[in-house]
Amino acid sequence: MNVKTVLILLVLALATIFALVCVLLTRGRAPSTCQHQPPEQEDTGDGQSLVFADLTPEEMAQVVRYLRGSLGVQLVDASRAKPSDNCIASVDVQVPAKAEVLRFLDGGGARPPREALAVLYFGNQPDPNVTEYVVGPLPTPAYHRDVTVQKYGGKVPYHRRPVTGKEYVDINALIQRELRKASRFFAACCESDGTDLAILTTAPRGFKSGDRVTWFVLFHGMAGTGYYLSPVGLEVLVEHGDLHVSRWRLRQVFYNGQYFASTGDLENAFVDNLLEVVRIKKPQAEAVLGSMRPRHLPGSLGPLQYEPQGPRYSVMDNRVTFQGWSIAFGMNPNSGPRLFDIRYRGERIVYELSLQEALALYGSNCPGGMSTRYLDGSFGIGRFAYELVRGLDCPYTATYVDRHYLVESETPKTNQNSLCIFEHDAALPLRRHFSDSQSLYYGGLRKNMLVIRAISTLINYDYIWDFMFHGSGAMEVRVHATGYISSSFLHGRGTDYGNRVGPHTLGTMHLHHIHYKVDLDVDGQLNSVETQDMGYELVKDPWSMQNTIERPYLRRERLEREDEAAFPLNVRMPRYLSFASPKPNKWGHPRSYRIQITSFAGEHLPASSPMERSISWGRYQLAVTRRKEEEPTSTSVYNQNDPWTPTVAFADFIDNETITNEDLVAWISVGFLHVPHAEDIPNTVTVGNGVGFFLRPYNYFDEDPSVDSPDSVYFSSEQDTGACGANPLACLPPAATCAPHLPPFHYGGFLNL
Repeated sequence: MNVKTVLILLVLALATIFALVCVLLTRGRAPSTCQHQPPEQEDTGDGQSLVFADLTPEEMAQVVRYLRGSLGVQLVDASRAKPSDNCIASVDVQVPAKAEVLRFLDGGGARPPREALAVLYFGNQPDPNVTEYVVGPLPTPAYHRDVTVQKYGGKVPYHRRPVTGKEYVDINALIQRELRKASRFFAACCESDGTDLAILTTAPRGFKSGDRVTWFVLFHGMAGTGYYLSPVGLEVLVEHGDLHVSRWRLRQVFYNGQYFASTGDLENAFVDNLLEVVRIKKPQAEAVLGSMRPRHLPGSLGPLQYEPQGPRYSVMDNRVTFQGWSIAFGMNPNSGPRLFDIRYRGERIVYELSLQEALALYGSNCPGGMSTRYLDGSFGIGRFAYELVRGLDCPYTATYVDRHYLVESETPKTNQNSLCIFEHDAALPLRRHFSDSQSLYYGGLRKNMLVIRAISTLINYDYIWDFMFHGSGAMEVRVHATGYISSSFLHGRGTDYGNRVGPHTLGTMHLHHIHYKVDLDVDGQLNSVETQDMGYELVKDPWSMQNTIERPYLRRERLEREDEAAFPLNVRMPRYLSFASPKPNKWGHPRSYRIQITSFAGEHLPASSPMERSISWGRYQLAVTRRKEEEPTSTSVYNQNDPWTPTVAFADFIDNETITNEDLVAWISVGFLHVPHAEDIPNTVTVGNGVGFFLRPYNYFDEDPSVDSPDSVYFSSEQDTGACGANPLACLPPAATCAPHLPPFHYGGFLNL
């Protein structure tokens, strides 16, 4: 045997061994089953969605540089600015006017110039005020224009500005100085010198326009747990409206049902035995009320949701596409998540879907609790949407997106992985039928949906914001509340305002009201509002005239004016309300989308309240108005600190204009009453604490569009149901071997705080 023959045999032997190894490695698997299947790419234009995109950090920095060089006034970084300084409070994108955007998106017009909205606090002026500038064009600004008067009808008074972090630091320093004047009292009541107590703000701040006087509630602080459940019974009223911090003062003190003019008076009452002191031991880490530390070692792992062949959605820049859906997404640092240009099968259904405000209104027999009406937009719903925890806040394999903001600083900040996008299997049929008569078959479709989610932590509460897109062409918006309850010190008739949840802790009752803007464009901009509900008519039986029957019939009505389409919270609303196009579907009915609300909201405030107008959006479960560029939002961040003269009053939007064949906006309120109870410790659970609404096609299509889903399942008694080619469910067993390659767990949410 020559060398050439030996080499040939050796090569053949190696090839045989390699083939056998490949067979062994792939035995029991279908290699194509695990092959990544890229989602169908939909033509969404050449970066057209960027017309709605949030600012990049580079654009924010350019705006800051431009303002510093162009305003001709000294600017101090807001992170260290005193009330008597000028500073840049925030920079956000200025979304162009709708008409400009639609000319660009639909009419082949020019791309609108990219602009920013900059908010400045001018404290170092003869007439201190808040001014808003539009700055552009980006990325290289060359102009700015003052839009304050155009937007609000006049200057924004300086006292309406939100409280900055630096202002809170100065207030806390004042409180700590004052607490030292009552050292013997603190040693007796709280086993503390006062310096280790946590301080919680309330809002609004006073009783009339111009006030800046705030109650602060004191709690035992304990590292690693929420202090919100450990009030010590002390609350202090601070006046901090003067431009000069040195002139701020503590105006009043509350302790265990009694009021004092100062901490010195509190100390004297204690020394003279004129004070009923409730002695509270300092909490211990292992037994502190509200600890979230696990009490047991980890058990077996729960179910894992993953995509065997990779994600079936696609994210490009600020746009996500999924099985016919196309959505542009973003985040307002104040009001939170905002979506634009929502299309299904290429047709725009919604131009804008955005969160507007979140109200939390409390009751208590302590001053801080009874006066609290938080308007969370003024604190920063989007700004405080922090990094999401992979595998808990969202599925482990979700797509995570960074969000950037510039607030109270001249340096842009990034909340990494603070918005997530994923496909969710609801473990419920979207539709199904089992036929047991005439012919035997089964047909159905799993309820899979695309979810866009962010979670905002606003002091004690965590709000989970969900926007869901279904295969039936329906959209679902939902908010869940979790986190810690806020509490008051239990004294007197405290349980008139909540439940006792700890030794000295009153879980205070409160309302959650959430407001959304929905700019529907159903088969075009021009829509009308139609309602339908059921009535009964008493008729004689056609086949038996001596008898009668109560026959249900459909009451249809078209609402002509805004007043007719403004539904107060406690008024029964028609069960079907739709935005209708003038164009019919195949069956002659107007192409429509129905608004279906799931909410348990009650009265937001009595109409006689002097601050009710500032949250007058809370009067209505639904109000439909004509869309106006000068009515972009239902509220303002300036309403929190001056609710008595609101900068934006939603009630003024409803002026009985005609709403037939017009560009319309639906303003939707959802909410619920929360009476805290023992099971809210340590945290409020999401179960039963979710509200929201649906936007559902109603004669918009000629049939359910989900019939075109490739996920549809159908088999008959005559078929081989185990054949993967005929039944997608039969493909699942081999797909189960496609374990995903999970990235290592990492969390950076504690950075950037």
